[in-house]
Amino acid sequence: SSLGGIGGTAFTPIINAPEVAILGVSRSSMKPVWKDGEFVPRLMLPLSLSYDHRVIDGASAARFTTYLALVLSDMRRLAL
Repeated sequence: SSLGGIGGTAFTPIINAPEVAILGVSRSSMKPVWKDGEFVPRLMLPLSLSYDHRVIDGASAARFTTYLALVLSDMRRLAL
């Protein structure tokens, strides 16, 4: 589900049967990030993951979100 075109900053996507999870993507924006003693501009993409705890363990969902953030933080990883 995507609200990026509308301009929302965050939202909670609703799971529709028979789905067990859904990833919400909001609009990316440049934000200052503190790195190596200075602020540097970085493109930030808000993601929201909703999932059915009866099917997906919360720890697994957290690992997926962490992995997704890692892959998206370096576009070279997408080719692997």
